Amino acid sequence: MDTVLQRAGGTLRRALYPTTCMMCDARVEAEGGLCPTCWADTPFLSGACCTGCGIALPGQDDGPARCDDCLVFARPWDEARATLAYAGTGRRLVLALKHGDRTELARGAGRWMHRRARDIVTPETMFVPVPIHRWRLLARRYNQAALLAQQIAREAGGTFAPLTLTRHRRTPSQDHRGVADRFANVAGAISLSGRVSVAGRDVALVDDVMTSGATLAACADVLRAGGAARITALILARVAKDR
Repeated sequence: MDTVLQRAGGTLRRALYPTTCMMCDARVEAEGGLCPTCWADTPFLSGACCTGCGIALPGQDDGPARCDDCLVFARPWDEARATLAYAGTGRRLVLALKHGDRTELARGAGRWMHRRARDIVTPETMFVPVPIHRWRLLARRYNQAALLAQQIAREAGGTFAPLTLTRHRRTPSQDHRGVADRFANVAGAISLSGRVSVAGRDVALVDDVMTSGATLAACADVLRAGGAARITALILARVAKDR
């Protein structure tokens, strides 16, 4: 009898509150899913990608490879994985999560990010979000990178460590800046909080989008100086070309 009532209750809930696509009102089977139309417009990264910054590369996936930029300028992390290209639904999703109060998007996006990186993260991995300044956190009310890191840690069974890094200096937006200006803008703005030790740990540094990699590099430098044994950059969306 209990099973029959539970099934009836589940059917009633689905009728009253149908599960819809993450990005539109179309019905889908599972929470955190995309309808066929949105799925087709979502540029998931697969195949050949740069192991230094996650950007898509031409040709087939023949193993680890680096793009021209990463061959010239070494990244201060060991490996990077990006899940989406910053275009189409990928761009809309990032903007909705970051500026549209669509915090629920982090659940589905975090699952995608975990699937993309599940061969390089383990229950021993510490998941550290890129921090935002306290005044920006007050205005936005949440850190989208922390929401993503929390979901990935949940999927991987690892440690979610949101208080590892702090952005002690408020920095202007990185939008519309050149590469050199982006690095200068965040120089010296991020430090270890002192609340969590990263010495000897495998750390996954999590952010929602990567353009030049300046903010991720500032964070990775601090983690490396703190003794992190291995640093992996996990990015939801990768901008196709540095500006």
